[in-house]
Order: sequence, then structure tokens, then C-alpha cells
Amino acid sequence: QVKLVESGGGLVQAGGSLRLSCAVSGSMFTIRDMGWFRQPPGKQRELVATITRGGIANYADSVKGRFTISRVNAKSTVYLQMNSLKPEDTAVYYCNAKTYSDDYWGQGTQVTVSS
Repeated sequence: QVKLVESGGGLVQAGGSLRLSCAVSGSMFTIRDMGWFRQPPGKQRELVATITRGGIANYADSVKGRFTISRVNAKSTVYLQMNSLKPEDTAVYYCNAKTYSDDYWGQGTQVTVSS
């Protein structure tokens, strides 16, 4: 069983920065890709960024150049550094971890960007 716990969300003004963390516990050696998704108010959940076990990152066009995903396998932790935040980045952010057979999600952390 894999458990994910996010932290680091909060309220920030437009142009500011936040760093999200996701700590993974359980059968960590089975995890392949990890990532961050978000669900804006009234909208569907969408991909923000993913990273492979080898460190290859992929980003949504809307966050390229502003967000950076990183991963420390030894600590079983994935981070999302968010810079130049915009009001449209307001959402609940979810951590995701994939094994070869399962998909795991954290409980979500709220990020609110004020204009």
C-alpha cells in the first residue's frame, strides 16, 4: 500500500511563489512516475507536471517556464516549485504516484492566488 501526503499549499499574491511537497510511504520501490495534478473551482482535474523515476519531467503548457517538478527517490518525495503564480493557478493540487498496476492520490492541498 502506498500513502501520499501533500503539504505547502496556501494563499499567495499574484507573482509570488509556493513550494509543494509530497511525501510517500509504503511500497515505495514499486513507484514509477510521480506527478502533480490540480482541480480549479468548478473544473475537472488536470495535469500540471509529471516526472519519471529517472528524472524526466513533463509539464502542462500553462505552467511551462514557471513551475518545476523535482524528485528525491532516496526520500520518496516529490516537489513542485511554483513561481510567478497567477490567479488562474488557484486550485486544489493533488500528488499522484503510479506503479505498474495502480494509481495513488494524496488528499490534496489548496493553493489560492489573489490578484
